[in-house]
Amino acid sequence: MDPFHTHGAFSWSELTTSDPNAAAAFYGGLFGWSVQSMPMGGGDYHVAKLGEATVAGIMTPPPGSPPVSPSSPPSWGVYLTVDNVEVTVGRCAELGGKTLVPPMDVHGVGRMAVLQDPQGAVFSVMAYFD
Repeated sequence: MDPFHTHGAFSWSELTTSDPNAAAAFYGGLFGWSVQSMPMGGGDYHVAKLGEATVAGIMTPPPGSPPVSPSSPPSWGVYLTVDNVEVTVGRCAELGGKTLVPPMDVHGVGRMAVLQDPQGAVFSVMAYFD
């Protein structure tokens, strides 16, 4: 199974934290990850690798989002692959969920949205570009 092209597969994990460098050192030491940084709008994005395979991302909160605080602590987020982001957003609403971040393109990666299930769990969906 290719998690980047299989509808419903978990395909990416991403840590949002106020100190990505400290997080990279911790997870690198814990799991043997190497971490490479790349500039993105609003700060560096840190890509964690296990050998040659990319396994996760580490970043500060994006501009406009709540800062890391006791009421909004660092957290891991998950991405699930979908065939079509807009269709998935519509189906989420039909099932009682919410759209927190509407569909948008991530340059060179795919189209994504951030959703919330009826119980409050937050997750992201991504249709990866080929």
